[in-house]
Amino acid sequence: MTVTADPSVGVADRANGASRQSSFPTLDPDRAPESAPGTLARLVADSGTRFVLAVFTNLRGKPCAKLVPASAVDQLEAGELGFAGYAADAIGQQPRDPDLLVVPDPRSFTTLDFVKPGLALVHCDPWVSGEPWRFAPRVILGRMLADAANDGLELKVGAEVEYFLVRKNADGSLRTADPKDDESHPCYDARGVTRMYEHLAGVSDAMNVLGWANYANDHEDGNGQFEQNFAYDEAMVTADRVMTLRYIISMLAEQRDMIATFMPKPFTDRTGSGMHLHMSLWRDGDPVFPAAGDDPYGLGLSPTAYSFIAGVLAHASGMHSVLCPTINSYKRIGARTTASGATWSPTDATYGGNDRTHYLRVPDGNRVELRGGDGSANPYLAVAVQLAAGLDGVRKDLDPGPPATVTETTHTLPPTLLHAVEEMSRDEVVRAALDIVGDGVAEYYADLKREEFTSWHNTVTQWEINEYLTAL
Repeated sequence: MTVTADPSVGVADRANGASRQSSFPTLDPDRAPESAPGTLARLVADSGTRFVLAVFTNLRGKPCAKLVPASAVDQLEAGELGFAGYAADAIGQQPRDPDLLVVPDPRSFTTLDFVKPGLALVHCDPWVSGEPWRFAPRVILGRMLADAANDGLELKVGAEVEYFLVRKNADGSLRTADPKDDESHPCYDARGVTRMYEHLAGVSDAMNVLGWANYANDHEDGNGQFEQNFAYDEAMVTADRVMTLRYIISMLAEQRDMIATFMPKPFTDRTGSGMHLHMSLWRDGDPVFPAAGDDPYGLGLSPTAYSFIAGVLAHASGMHSVLCPTINSYKRIGARTTASGATWSPTDATYGGNDRTHYLRVPDGNRVELRGGDGSANPYLAVAVQLAAGLDGVRKDLDPGPPATVTETTHTLPPTLLHAVEEMSRDEVVRAALDIVGDGVAEYYADLKREEFTSWHNTVTQWEINEYLTAL
C-alpha cells in the first residue's frame, strides 16, 4: 500500500482541517507543519512501513537523514530526533552548538518500496532551541512562501530534472553508462531511450505510484543525459519532490551499477544539465499570469506577470550563485562548443516568447520558465530567491520592456562562482530572501562559496600541466 499526499488537494486540506500543532514541546504552533500529532505514525502504520528516512537538506543541497524504525516514529514526530549539525555540513553550526531537532512534515511522506521494501521518506524542518533553524533551506522557502501569502499570492512550480548516467573508469574518469550512446545528436533518440528502458521505466513507475503524474521521459542533448518530468504543484511540494526524485534516480541507477549525476557539466564536450523552473502565481485558486485585458508585449501575460518577469531579470545576477552554485556550473554556462552545437544555457538575462535561448522563456500565457538554473541547484533556495525577485518586481510594478531587448534590467550574467557571490552580496533582495528567517545566512552562504572557489583555485589541474609544463 502506498500513502502519499494528493497533489490536487491544497495544503490546508491535506491537514484534514487539523489545527497547527505538534507534540514537540517548544514548537511555535503558528510555524509548525499543518498536521495533528500522530499523523505520521498513522501513515507509517497504514502503509506497512518498516523504516523512515527522516531527511533534511543542507545549504549545498545534500540530503541528510537518519533511518528511523517504525517503532520510534512517535519520537521523530515529537521532535526528539537530533543531528549534530556541524557534521551534516553547510547548515550554519559549529561543533559546540546544540543539536538540530528535526520536525517532520507528514504531507511529504513518501513510500519507497521500489528502493527497499518497507522503506519510506519524510522531509523535515530543522529546529534549534525551540525555533525553526534559519540556515535550513526548507525553512527559508516556507517563510518566503508565507511572505507571498501576505500579498494573497501562491506560487506553483514545475521542475525539469536533468541528469547523466555514467560509470567510472579505473583512473577515475567518467564514461557514458550506455557504451552504444555515441550519436553526434542523441537528443530524443528512440534507441538510446530503449536501451535505458529498465531504469527510465523504473523511475517513471515510481513517480506514478506516488501520484506525481510523470508525463515524459526523454534522452537529452548529451550522450548519457536524460530528463524525467512530473506535474507542477505548489512550490514546496515541487521542491520536496525534486529532492526525493534525485534520491530515487540515484538509488535505482545504483541498482543497475550506474551513477546518476546531477553535476552541471560532467563532460567538457557535451551539453550540461539544467534545472528549469516553470513558475506561475495564483490568487484565491485562480491563475494570475494569463492576460485578461491589457497585454503590452503580446505574450499573453497580465501586467502582474510582466512585473514578475522584470523582478527576476533585475535580480538575475544576484540570484546566480544560488541557481548555479558550484564551480562546475560555470563550465556549463561558459561552454563555447558542445558535440551537438548548442549549450542551452543562457549567458544574458533576457526574456522572450517560446524561445529557449532566453533566460526567461514564456511558452504560453500560463507560466514563465526560468532557464538559468542548473542540476546542482538546491531546489528550496532556488525557488525562494526567484520568488523574492519576482515579488520585488510585482510590488514595485516594474516593467521588463519589450521581449528580447537589452534594457537596464538585462545584462550579462556572472562568468564564475566568485563573480556570482559578489553579485549576491550586493543584491539586497536576494540577501533578504536568504536571511528571511534570521540574519547571517546570506553571508554564511557567500563564505561557503568563496571557500569552494578558493579550494578549486588552489588545486593544480591536468589542464595547467598540459598548458604550462614546458611553455617556457
